[in-house]
Amino acid sequence: MVLGLGTGSTDQTRRRPNWRASPSGQAQGHRRNPHFQEDARASPLSGIPLSDMDSHPVVDLAIDGADEVDPYLNLVKGRGGSLLREKMVESACKKFVVIVDESKLVNYIGGSGLAMPVEFTASRLQNLFQEFGCVAKLKTLGEKVEPYVTDNGNYIIDLYFKQSIGDLKAASDSILQIAGVVEHGMFIDMATTVIVAGELGLTVKNK
Repeated sequence: MVLGLGTGSTDQTRRRPNWRASPSGQAQGHRRNPHFQEDARASPLSGIPLSDMDSHPVVDLAIDGADEVDPYLNLVKGRGGSLLREKMVESACKKFVVIVDESKLVNYIGGSGLAMPVEFTASRLQNLFQEFGCVAKLKTLGEKVEPYVTDNGNYIIDLYFKQSIGDLKAASDSILQIAGVVEHGMFIDMATTVIVAGELGLTVKNK
């Protein structure tokens, strides 16, 4: 199968062998589409053969984490800076399983008070969601002043919302229609399953 794995704290499997024996006794490996360059470096450590979107345009299963999960399994992803590549992989998969702990559950997208990332264009994005108390900030490298640059050579604008922005699909369209915007971190109607780890054990949410 073709397996897309994330690269954040959720994906600890990339550091361990991911082979299993088939009934014939032969080892079978899972290919994966790396979300960004760190995957390409880490994969040889786990013995998983690498693939790419050109060779395997359809992914059987993608497994990844999320920064936020709303009650409808819509997600915010990409606060680590790889939202475009993540969305390329997960929009091409047959099933997309998300693994989070219960701290990532929110009442609405942006409900954590943390960033919803967008690759690129600041003032127009802030004006677009001004009625929702939106503040747009250029993502920088830690305490440094230079802008964060994605693997695709783009900048990221982090949007902070004080309230729900309502219709997420309408918001998505409005963002993507702005000249210069490459992609945003809202993953709408993409997750098929969300597995939530909490103090009382695991909860599985399916669409």
